[in-house]
Order: sequence, then structure tokens, then C-alpha cells
Amino acid sequence: MTQNGLVTATHGRHAVVESEDAARRLCHFRGKKNEVVVGDHVLWSNTEDAGIIEKVQERKNLFYRSDELRTKSFAANIDQIVVLVASDPDFSEEQIVRALISANSQNIPAFIALNKADLTAPFERALNKLKHYPPMGYEVLALTLMGTDSVNPEFTERLKNKISFIMGPSGAGKSTLINRLVPNAQAQTGEISKALQSGKHTTTATTLYWTDALRTSALIDSPGFQEFGLNHIEPSALAELMPDLKEFSTGCKFYNCTHLHEPGCVVRAQVDNGRISASRYKIYGQLFTQLSASRY
Repeated sequence: MTQNGLVTATHGRHAVVESEDAARRLCHFRGKKNEVVVGDHVLWSNTEDAGIIEKVQERKNLFYRSDELRTKSFAANIDQIVVLVASDPDFSEEQIVRALISANSQNIPAFIALNKADLTAPFERALNKLKHYPPMGYEVLALTLMGTDSVNPEFTERLKNKISFIMGPSGAGKSTLINRLVPNAQAQTGEISKALQSGKHTTTATTLYWTDALRTSALIDSPGFQEFGLNHIEPSALAELMPDLKEFSTGCKFYNCTHLHEPGCVVRAQVDNGRISASRYKIYGQLFTQLSASRY
């Protein structure tokens, strides 16, 4: 007899599945290929040793990255992406752009959380660096996690009743944030590590944590995104996935304008007059060149 379940952690061919009674069990995927990711709704059956995942239910989205060698799936059925960066150390805008493009390709809403708001000068510099994002629809929320037991109420309100995928580079404060919002996160990670028999390797795995007793809000934690490949994105689709470029791209002289060198390009004109960020346009050009080269 099959039961409904939610995948809360994966490692290799193993997965931790949470049933409707909130119990978590080690499960294996039936067949040779493991097709499950954290956030998947599955049908599973019980055995003497462990559960068997019989079927993965239809997903509403899948957040993943890809390079020339492989595709790495992070999580499914996400309500929003939270890109967490800090005012110090300085962050890579290209990493943010790559993450937002991938989220947009799956129609997953996203916002940016800027930690270390208590560092006045670095925070102002970082905020200025991100000034182009709110007009595009990407909210930038300030956070201060050092020396306080609380988290910005506006930020926590944004997490309510949602499955949120938290991503960010090393040093941004992701672990601190999760431990604040999920006090028993370290204990849960230890339990998952034991269940998966993966020891320290669990730190490289994606994990779901509920932030409330009713299991209505959750954080999905994943390793840092030092390299976020976009090989699954066609070069011609890039501008459509960048709201600031998309706003003007239909006005170009040529319908298949790459926005790099063609005459009558409205996008380049908007870069020149400052309505499109020069740094984002530079990143667009680099990504277009990289993705085009990977097709040959």
C-alpha cells in the first residue's frame, strides 16, 4: 500500500521521506536511477528495512543548474528563491544574475536578502550595488544577524506559508540564519546524516527544514553557488529572462537582435542613458558569449 510523502533530504540513492504523520523514514528509489530531489511529493511503500519510493508526483517547478558536464538539481515545488548575500565580504553580482535567470526560467519568484546591515559603510556600498533590482521587481531586504537573537520581522513575514529555497555564497550568513529560524537545525542535520549514513558529506546535500510546528513554512538549504551553470538556457532566451533587458528588447530594429552589436538596438541605447545597469549588461554579454560557445 502506497502513502503520500515529502522528500526532505537526498544523498546518492537514498532519500529521507516525511509522511503525513510527520515521521521521517529512509527510502530508496525503485529502479536504477534516482530521480527524486528535495521538495518532491512522492508515493512510497514500506518494507522491513526501509521505504521504497514508487512514484514522483508531477512537479510545479524544478530549480537546477547545468554546465557542459552535468546537470545538478537542487529542489522542486519551490514557492520562492531567497538570494542571501552580505555587505562584507563583497559579493559577485554575476552569481546573483545567474541565480535569478535560472529562477525566472522556472517562473519561481525571488528576492535578495542583504545581511550585515549593521556595517554602515559596506552596507551602503552594497545597497548601491543592488539599486537596480527593486525597479525590476526584485525586493532587497536588509538583515542583521550578528549580535542579535531575532531576525528582521519583514523578512520572516516573507517566509510565512511558503517553501523557500535559501542560497548564497560562503560568508553570507546562511547557516546563522537557518539556525536562528530553525533552532534544532543542527540536530536535524545530525539525524539526517545518521539516516543517510553519509557523515560529513551531508553538508553538501540539500535539506528541508520546517520553521513552524504546523509545517506550513519551510527553508531549503543547499551548498553555496560558487559556479552556477546556465547551459540549459538558450542564448537567445537570456534577454527575456532579465526583466530590465526584456522591458526594451521588443523595440529593437531586428526581431532576433542579440543586443550586442546590431544597429537600431534599443537595449544598448538604454544602457547608454543609464536606464539599464552597465554592470548587468556586461554580465549579459559575457553569458551570451559563453552559452553560444558551449553550443558548438
